[in-house]
Amino acid sequence: MRFLRPLSLLPLTAALVLAGCGGGSEDAPPARGTIMSALADAQLNPDQTWPIPAAQIDAGTSASGVQALTGAATCDVHIAYVLYMTRDPKGEAATASTAVFVPSGTNAACTGSRPVVLYAHGTTTEKAFNMADIANNQEGSLTAAMFAAQGYIVVAPNYLGYDLSSLGYHPYLNAEAQAVDMVDGLRAANSYLKASGLGTPSAKLFVTGYSEGGHVAMATQKVLERDYANEFTVTAAAPMSGPYNLSRFVTQILSSPDYCTSLGSSDPNCAVSAGATLFTPLLLTSWQKSYGDLYGTPADVYQPAYAGFMETLLPSNSSVSDLIAAGKLPADSTFRKLYGTGGMINDSFRTAALANSASGVLGAAATNTLLNWTPKAPMAMCYSAADPTVFAYNTTDAQTYFGSKGVAVPALDLRGNPATIAGTLGTAAATLAGAFQATYPAASSTVGTPGTEQDHADAAPFCAAFVRGYFANFAQ
Repeated sequence: MRFLRPLSLLPLTAALVLAGCGGGSEDAPPARGTIMSALADAQLNPDQTWPIPAAQIDAGTSASGVQALTGAATCDVHIAYVLYMTRDPKGEAATASTAVFVPSGTNAACTGSRPVVLYAHGTTTEKAFNMADIANNQEGSLTAAMFAAQGYIVVAPNYLGYDLSSLGYHPYLNAEAQAVDMVDGLRAANSYLKASGLGTPSAKLFVTGYSEGGHVAMATQKVLERDYANEFTVTAAAPMSGPYNLSRFVTQILSSPDYCTSLGSSDPNCAVSAGATLFTPLLLTSWQKSYGDLYGTPADVYQPAYAGFMETLLPSNSSVSDLIAAGKLPADSTFRKLYGTGGMINDSFRTAALANSASGVLGAAATNTLLNWTPKAPMAMCYSAADPTVFAYNTTDAQTYFGSKGVAVPALDLRGNPATIAGTLGTAAATLAGAFQATYPAASSTVGTPGTEQDHADAAPFCAAFVRGYFANFAQ
């Protein structure tokens, strides 16, 4: 869907600034969740009819081939963009931004107090990433159509380090820091809605997200229930295709050359996940900035071709294809080439990291693994067993762990047997799995099977449809 032109930040009215004010001074930074500035509707695009008509949303979902999953729009949609104050991993003041999608219309599902979806987006290398710019943001447009056009207010933070954030890096997969950012985005959105009158949030709060956002969503539920129970009550959550078991995931990627050698393979990257040359620099920079003990200098980590710039390369204002053409990323269409000739990571760093389980890379992975808490609100998950990017054990390990704590967490495997799914998750989930497999046929659900190469991206709208159906059980 293409609705908006690119954003340019405009001043906020005095009333909204006062509404978000946290009582800061020259010596004290503004309080967390303070609104710094905001835009809405015609300020984003004066040529657009506001709210965005349901018919226009339907035209977009039809053209992009997802309307069978989103359904026809029930509501028109307002869009707001809010820049707010939060804290970085060191506890220092930093700004971040969020999109706010608000349903509107005469249908009962579009009026009055509306349930809120707090949405966490997936990994991106794009520095200017902005969920509110749905003319240029596919994840933003899908989220607006899937949830806001069906009656949910959506709060979708862009994260620290993206868009107009003041932080010079992204705290990638830092569970505590990203949860704080999400909480502050939710606070700012609520303040904006109260001051502007654009919409009225109900007490129903749903938390979801995809890929990186699956990890962020799970971390956010954990932190909301642990630290903010007097302020927010999570109604239900549904992380999707996230790396919840980072200890296992990171260990597998670090161990790939050894494992591949044991198999007799000459490819040291045979056990590396697709996309690793993009998310590994984001991860290492994030954890080094957060904890300070992963490496001494970038040259310790990166092969000489990349050591001079990789620590600060991502997120970038250049496209991935341009970065590859400029020699700043390995020329590998699967984005797996971490090790060996032409790879990114020094073998000496890899072996040293594996030898140190208490700190460094593995210590940070353990800190941010999410198999160490018990959800209070209902949770469901969604994934593909053949996902080549975020391996399926991240979901199944989490499901098993929560089960050991007495919490049953249903998880839809889009590559699972539809008949079996019908018996456990119901006919709607089985229909989604069947539709996914019909759209992206494969002989098996094993990673690497032809037809599954894009399962991580392909699963996203199907999982979102499952999540919306799950949330509907609690929305009234």
